[in-house]
Amino acid sequence: MTDEAVAAPVAEAAIEARRGRRRRRVHTAVRTPGNWLQLVRFSTVGASGYIVNLAVYALLWGAAGFDYRVAATGAFLVALTNNFLWNRAWTFRARDGHAGFQAARFCVVSLAAFVVGLLVLHILVERFGVDEIVAQAASIVCATPLNFVGNKLWSFRT
Repeated sequence: MTDEAVAAPVAEAAIEARRGRRRRRVHTAVRTPGNWLQLVRFSTVGASGYIVNLAVYALLWGAAGFDYRVAATGAFLVALTNNFLWNRAWTFRARDGHAGFQAARFCVVSLAAFVVGLLVLHILVERFGVDEIVAQAASIVCATPLNFVGNKLWSFRT
C-alpha cells in the first residue's frame, strides 16, 4: 500500500472530526440562553449605533453637503465609538480583557463590516439609484451579521 493510499483516509477522518466538533460547537452555542441574550443586547446597542450612524450621516451628507461616501465614513467613526463602549460594558461585559486590545480587535471587525457596508452603499446608490439615506440604512443592516460574529468570537471573547 502506498503512502498516498494510507494518507487519504487519515486526512478524510481528520476533516470529518473537525466538522463534527464544529457541529457540536454550533449546536451548543445555539442552545445556550446566554448567547441569545447577548444577541439581544448586541441588537439593542446596534440599534442605538444605527440611529447615531444615520443621524450623523444625514447631518454630514444633507446639512454639511459632504459626498455620501465621506459622510458614511464620518458616521461610521462616531457609531464605532458608541458601539464599542456599549458592547464592551453591557453586551459582552468584557471588563476582564485589556480595553486597548479589545478596541483594536473591535476596530478591525468593524472596518471589515464597514467595507462590506460601503460596497453595498455604493452599489445601491450608483447602480440602482437608491436614495442615499435609504441605501445607508440598508448597508448597515447587511454588515450587521459579520459584525456580531466577529465581535463575539474575536473582539470580546472571554
